Amino acid sequence: MGHTVLAVPVPALDEVVRQRTAWYDRSFVSTDPNFAHAHITVLAPWLAAPSTRDLAVVADVARSIDPVEVTLREVTAFPDGVIHVRPEPDEPFRKLTAALATEFPECPPYAGRFPDPVPHLTLDHTAGGVTLGEARVRLAPHLPVTVVADRVDLQWWDNHDCRRLDSWPLGGAT
Repeated sequence: MGHTVLAVPVPALDEVVRQRTAWYDRSFVSTDPNFAHAHITVLAPWLAAPSTRDLAVVADVARSIDPVEVTLREVTAFPDGVIHVRPEPDEPFRKLTAALATEFPECPPYAGRFPDPVPHLTLDHTAGGVTLGEARVRLAPHLPVTVVADRVDLQWWDNHDCRRLDSWPLGGAT
């Protein structure tokens, strides 16, 4: 069963994340050229069937946050084994998540599993022989990377059906 995700795409790392996605489960590799495998989640799971009003609210929230240049540099892992890299600075992502969670209280970040969600880009997981050290070596040629976070995408995640449904510029950028 699929779900929606509101995410900030990170195209500079998309091929790396796409390769790891394929390694784990090819059914989540998207054929949509606009779909960002590499992203920083700002709210998920989100509404299964958002209304026109819901989409307008996301557009308004996106306009309220300016685009920001962020650097992704250090590969680390959460206690549950999710290998990730955090954006520096992370405050714009925290603001975006908080604003969206306020507008959609029925959709707490990560279904409420984490009281203070940490903005991050998932790279891998410590499973199946993958270690944090191995992931650091594999990612070393790609990091650090500095990118401009300039939009929020509405993504649909489902086996054999990952795609971008909509997109809004941050700060009203085009």
